[in-house]
Amino acid sequence: MSRRVSQAAEDPRADNTRRVAAFRDLAAQKQIRAFLVSAQANIRYLTGFTGSSGYLLITPERSVLYTDGRYDTQAHEQTSGIEIAVSRSSPLLRLEKDIRKERFRSLAFEGNRISFEQYQHLDSLRDLRLKPVTGLVERLRAVKTAAEIESIRRSVILNSRAFERACHRAQARWTETQLAAEIEYQMRHLGAEKAAFDTIVASGPQAALPHASPRAKSLVHNSLIVIDQGAILDGYTSDMTRMACMGSLPSRERQWVRAVLEAQQAAIGKVKAGVKAATVDRAARQVLQRFGLEQAFKHSTGHGLGLEIHEAPRIGPREEQRLLAGMVITIEPGVYIEGAGGVRIEDVVVVTRSGCDVLTPTSRRLRSL
Repeated sequence: MSRRVSQAAEDPRADNTRRVAAFRDLAAQKQIRAFLVSAQANIRYLTGFTGSSGYLLITPERSVLYTDGRYDTQAHEQTSGIEIAVSRSSPLLRLEKDIRKERFRSLAFEGNRISFEQYQHLDSLRDLRLKPVTGLVERLRAVKTAAEIESIRRSVILNSRAFERACHRAQARWTETQLAAEIEYQMRHLGAEKAAFDTIVASGPQAALPHASPRAKSLVHNSLIVIDQGAILDGYTSDMTRMACMGSLPSRERQWVRAVLEAQQAAIGKVKAGVKAATVDRAARQVLQRFGLEQAFKHSTGHGLGLEIHEAPRIGPREEQRLLAGMVITIEPGVYIEGAGGVRIEDVVVVTRSGCDVLTPTSRRLRSL
């Protein structure tokens, strides 16, 4: 009997039921009676459904998942307590039909997660007031459960193992694209669903581009190499950036690495429940200012991650949101010197009441390939 109770408690569908209930409470606070969820990550968070075609309509009385025939079996297997409406043509048309039938006066929808074509479909419904809402489901997603944190931890560890394997196999004659391909191969070989984003490998002056694309050119020797990679495991993402080189590194570039490492450690030291995101960002910038590199830092210090690689909260200079225990964020300051190179060091951390737990196990030392 106890074994059955334990298994039921671990059933992810129980979490989905609680999440829908929590979302209904949040919608009620906003005086929303009918809400349309269209973002795949948000649908997965609320229902467990992982298909690529779907809409979720939530009212105080019902939760209905609209999908097409390709996902009939999958939708029933992955969800619990959710009505499944399978359309032979278009889930959106089936949704529109039900909206007419229910005679909703207003419909809230994800204003930043819907296409113009989808909006036009909804707007064609007479006597229906559309209410765009941004970030409502994401607000729930920002604080992770223990199970979600464990999923992210497993993804982080897999990502780090892929990095170690790829670095061990790297050869002097390799191109940036070859190293990026090896990293992504190792992710898949270790069990990842796929890369969380296009892996970044940038060497020499190319490393001055924060989101550089790997080139079919040999890795630049005696220069900095930025490696930014992330994996998806069981739906949850990871993100890590490390610095490497082939050969010897000039003292100026070693100083950049030292500056970014100190900036990152200062920012991590500020992470704690109740602290403003801007405070964490400012700690990194103050260190870089001491090194004369503040103007070379061209992006925010970090971001949340989970089912998506970029989630709330954002760790930036004007972010007044206070961190909450259970948030999972990256800390990734960087400096970028046009025509010379760049540095970024990134870890995933979990916000706690007393500080934070760093999930990334990989050494931050400069890696010789």
